[in-house]
Amino acid sequence: MTKVTEHIAHANGKPLFSFEILPPLKGQSIQNLFSDIEPLMEFKPKFIDVTYHREEYVYKKRENGLLEKSVTRKRPGTVGICAALQHRFGVDAVPHLICGGFTKEETENALIDLHFLGIDNVLVLRGDPIKTEGSFCPEPGGHAYATDLLQHVANMNKGIYLDEDLEHPAPTNFCIGVAGYPEKHFEAPSLKADFKYLKMKADLGAEYIVTQMFFDNQKYFEFVKKCREVGITIPIIPGLKPITTMRQLTVLPSIFHIDLPDDLVEEVEKCKDNKAVKQVGIEWGIQQSKELIEFGVPCLHYYSMSKSDAVRQIAAEVF
Repeated sequence: MTKVTEHIAHANGKPLFSFEILPPLKGQSIQNLFSDIEPLMEFKPKFIDVTYHREEYVYKKRENGLLEKSVTRKRPGTVGICAALQHRFGVDAVPHLICGGFTKEETENALIDLHFLGIDNVLVLRGDPIKTEGSFCPEPGGHAYATDLLQHVANMNKGIYLDEDLEHPAPTNFCIGVAGYPEKHFEAPSLKADFKYLKMKADLGAEYIVTQMFFDNQKYFEFVKKCREVGITIPIIPGLKPITTMRQLTVLPSIFHIDLPDDLVEEVEKCKDNKAVKQVGIEWGIQQSKELIEFGVPCLHYYSMSKSDAVRQIAAEVF
């Protein structure tokens, strides 16, 4: 299959189309996911990101009335979904790799599985803390930072594995993407520190950046400018999310630590129902996309949340 950076290089300046999906909840059929993806295939996506979800703790009441703590993963199947996407649609899949919930050995074994399946792209992230934890806590024996995880993948690309006694270890060939935050990662002490860590990722072997969602293109333009000023030269792919419900006015800023433009908020607040909100979100997404294309972005990456209709309507006007 083809690397993300190769897709960009072969596009000859024409922006690519890509999107991100969630694995189905445990027990749900993958056919529902396929049905949601199919309407987007007419726009010839070059790659599809698949999120990775760590374990969560749930408490179940026992017969004696006490609570029993158990571990579950609500959305398993990322590796299998990536293989299924490449087989069914012939499109490159980009699995997310996260630190939380995985030991270094488990991470390495997952990377070996991906390599054997011919999946040559990964997006490296630290991942979010468990909802019951106030801050991120690494798995015992796992990576604590995205830079550590990135270094692990980069080492495997050089044939360096955790087990130093392997005979003639074969190097992997992953194209490594990382996340960027136009509005600063909420845990970074300063914007300057955030760019320092992003430059470190580029120096360690990151080959492209996908940004957190944003709704004000000026924030992306400024982010790209500052990246170039500190010597980050790799492609920077903007991440976009069409607003589809009134509730997202509060949920998105709370979860993703982003600001919404006043004009967008005012237009959404005028809406009488979510059908009208969705239309506002689509129109905003179309204008965002067109302006970003004029700027010369390498790709438009949409956070579909496995609900393709709004993204499809935007893509129909843009691509």
